[in-house]
Amino acid sequence: MKEQILSNLDHPDQLEKLYRADKSGFRRSFNTLYPELKDNTLASFWYARLNYAKDEISWGQSRDLLFVVIASLIAALIAKLPAIFSLDEEQYYMRNAGFIVLPALIAWFAWKNKLSLNKTAFIIGSMLLAVFYINFLPQRSSSDTLILSCLHLPIILWSLLGFAFVGEAGNQVDKRLGFLKYNGDLLVMTALIVIAAGILSAITNGLFSLIGINIEKFYFQYIIIGGLPAAPILGTYLTQTNPQLVGKVSPVIARIFSPIVLVMLVIYLVAIIYSGKDPYNDREFLLLFNALLAGVMAIIFFSVAESSKKERNVAETYILLLLSIVTILVNGIALSAILFRISAWGFTPNRTAVLGSNVLMLGNLLLVTAQLFKMLSRKTDIDGVGKAISRYLPLYFAWAVIVTFLFPVLFGFK
Repeated sequence: MKEQILSNLDHPDQLEKLYRADKSGFRRSFNTLYPELKDNTLASFWYARLNYAKDEISWGQSRDLLFVVIASLIAALIAKLPAIFSLDEEQYYMRNAGFIVLPALIAWFAWKNKLSLNKTAFIIGSMLLAVFYINFLPQRSSSDTLILSCLHLPIILWSLLGFAFVGEAGNQVDKRLGFLKYNGDLLVMTALIVIAAGILSAITNGLFSLIGINIEKFYFQYIIIGGLPAAPILGTYLTQTNPQLVGKVSPVIARIFSPIVLVMLVIYLVAIIYSGKDPYNDREFLLLFNALLAGVMAIIFFSVAESSKKERNVAETYILLLLSIVTILVNGIALSAILFRISAWGFTPNRTAVLGSNVLMLGNLLLVTAQLFKMLSRKTDIDGVGKAISRYLPLYFAWAVIVTFLFPVLFGFK
């Protein structure tokens, strides 16, 4: 994209075609190049156009709002199916939690990106296969493969969401990084909506209690459970129609939390030594250790995605590099622990799933760390780090498919 922009600086019509073909990629590449193009009048115009911040909030078109309302109502209906049909709530939500909100988000991006018929059919077919498969898995009192399938199924649905998000762009790095950035922005916006809804709920329940009417049970069963799925749907709508709402908040969060997480992680590793806890003989501790690892990796990926619009300075790159190295150390401990447990007690569905996840994350971390080293030595830029992340994402999808669909068969539904 950078080369295309530079070669077409004197051709406004070609620049416009490039922009319309990939707006996020064009904006990112142009902002990176702009310091070298400040003296160019056309470049100054494009910079002002691309970075113009709207003061007012756009509510989009009426059909967009209609989609949000209908999708929220359908999500609320799916969430309330156990109450409507007297289903086992624990089993229902364990198997179908991912189908409450994610299909609505997938439908939004499929509609907005005007996906081809083949891609739309692939997404619909995949979701139908997933919903029938997970609900027809045999129910046993203690089935590790069932739990693993239920835990990994949302990753498959999340991958389908990414497939719909990138649209016809296919394997473009910018679009995949844009998907990661969207996830970070959505978390921020959804959290704000939930906080606001929580305050409103507290006020509403308090006001009714003052006049002697207790609505807490009704409010929780119908308003809270039915309304919660609407938060990410509304959050997606707001982030896509008003990117400026959290466009400045998310990068600040990434910058603040990266060094904090780095310090916390180092202190935590030291504290493990003094606490006497270890992941080799404590199964629950190993699971929490892996959850910590996944969370830190998400922060690294989110930080890189937030850098997609600009060049990262040296200090921030060093922080990300150190965080990646420490995370590799954490991954090494977790990987050695699971190998120790396998050598001592053999393969089980849980141990195999954790082993595969750790190997997968370690490979991704090594690639990211290598690219960060190259970035500091001026052998590459933030694009190289982005490619190391974006090109690896399909492997997570493939592993989730293996665990969800093959593990129950391979391990005899145990």
